[in-house]
Amino acid sequence: MEIERKFLIPRLPEDLDAYPFQLLEQAYLCTNPVVRVRRSDNTYTLTYKSKGLMSREEYNLPLTSDSYEHLKQKADGNVIRKKRFRIPLPDKLTIELDLFDAPFEGLVLAEVEFTSEEQAHTFLPPDWFGEEVTWSAEYHNSTLSQRPIS
Repeated sequence: MEIERKFLIPRLPEDLDAYPFQLLEQAYLCTNPVVRVRRSDNTYTLTYKSKGLMSREEYNLPLTSDSYEHLKQKADGNVIRKKRFRIPLPDKLTIELDLFDAPFEGLVLAEVEFTSEEQAHTFLPPDWFGEEVTWSAEYHNSTLSQRPIS
C-alpha cells in the first residue's frame, strides 16, 4: 500500500545540494490502471498502481536494462524525466522532491510517504511547501504522461 501526500513547491530549499538525489525516467504502458516502467539511476522496475489519490495499492517487479528499454518503446505519451532529492524529516519520514525536466521543466513537486492514513492526516508540511495537490489526479505522473505538449 502506498500512502502519500503531494505538494507543489513554489521555492526550493536553500540547502538542496546537501541532499542525495537520483535521476529518474519513467514511461507509462497504461494509465488506468497505472502500469509504468522506471529507471532510477541503474535500477529498473515495472510498477502497477491501483486507482486512488492518497492511498493505493502498489506492486514493483525488477527489470533488466534490456527489458526496460524494450518496454519503454511501447509506452504511450510523454516519458517523464526528473531529478529526485531525498530530504529526511522527523519520525522517519522523507520528502521526495522532484524537479522535472522537459517537457515539464519548472514543475517541482514534493511527496511524503506514510505508514498509515492516520500519520498522513496528521502530517504538518514544512513552511516551504506550497499548495497541496494530493486530492487532484492532475499532478500524478501518469496524468502528466498523457498531457499534450504545445
